[in-house]
Amino acid sequence: MDATALQLLAENGIDGTRHRARQLTPSMLREADLVLGMEQSQVEAMMQLAPETRGKVYLFDKWMNGADIPDPYRQSRTAFEYVHEMIAKGVDSWRLYL
Repeated sequence: MDATALQLLAENGIDGTRHRARQLTPSMLREADLVLGMEQSQVEAMMQLAPETRGKVYLFDKWMNGADIPDPYRQSRTAFEYVHEMIAKGVDSWRLYL
């Protein structure tokens, strides 16, 4: 994980040190109850990877603006803070439906 992301998470009481990225597989999608993509292109790619999961793959920002959450990788801390705020609001919006 990017060092800026780790630092921002730590400042907000979240330990991200154990996070490890993995390549998404069709079986991962099938086993999940809910899958959230940060960008519409990711949602579309996931549905192509496992079309039978269509009813549980959604855009992260579905309940707010329906906008993509940008990837701040290799950008300024301000960009990471902006994305962190978008994610926090998105999490709150999903809580109403879980």
